[in-house]
Amino acid sequence: MTIEETHQALTKSIQPIYGEREAASIARIVFEDAFQLFDIHSKKEFLFRDKFLAIQQRLLQKEPVQYILGQADFYGLKFKVSPDVLIPRPETEELVHWVLETNQSIGPTILDIGTGSGCIPITLKKKLPRAIVSGLDVSENALQIARKNGALNEVVLFFIQLDILQTTDWEDLPDYDIIISNPPYIPHHEAELMPTWVKAYEPALALFVEHPDPLLFYRMIADFATSHLTPKGYLFFETNEFNATEVAQLLEAKAFQDVVIQKDMSGKERMIRARKV
Repeated sequence: MTIEETHQALTKSIQPIYGEREAASIARIVFEDAFQLFDIHSKKEFLFRDKFLAIQQRLLQKEPVQYILGQADFYGLKFKVSPDVLIPRPETEELVHWVLETNQSIGPTILDIGTGSGCIPITLKKKLPRAIVSGLDVSENALQIARKNGALNEVVLFFIQLDILQTTDWEDLPDYDIIISNPPYIPHHEAELMPTWVKAYEPALALFVEHPDPLLFYRMIADFATSHLTPKGYLFFETNEFNATEVAQLLEAKAFQDVVIQKDMSGKERMIRARKV
């Protein structure tokens, strides 16, 4: 089969699962990243049959293409990923862009809480070379991937293993000009609403709140920011589209100022920015 025929065969086979648009996107990623083939209309013979069939089978089992290939694109950069970390998402790119738009300092101090793959702090360090940037996570497995991504993208930053819910550990951390977090916010009873491939493959630790209060992490991180943001420092959250208003109200109740809810490109309320007095 030619490259074009093989590409068409992959797209057609996964289309019933992912839909036409997503299937085309996945097929493009596979051919570019797995096979380094950028001309999908080429009439040359396709030479990677065994590897192709293995990838196709995993896609048909609804495994995310990023985990299959071990990498994901984010803000024009490449990041290693595994089931120990969430797959970086376009909505989070929008959050990073908002942080960059808001920042007025040449060298701010920045902390990302629940850093996962490190995509947020690494991208910010890449765009703000003089910034002092840290990523915090409770999972050592996630931090191992984040450290690899820091090296991959040639930036130096700090990674900290810490459970942000343990308030006794907060005193070990300094103050920051900007704090960012995309924390777990999904109650277990909402799991049935999520796509199968997310529930089956992405880390539950980063998705679900093991507590009756789905805003637990927002409350705790807001309290942490109250004591660890510099004066007029900013707190950024990524939120569930259904709880953004509640998170904003929580921040206002904790005396944050200029609380703003931002919609993503799909028109969903997915981001919040607040400023410390």
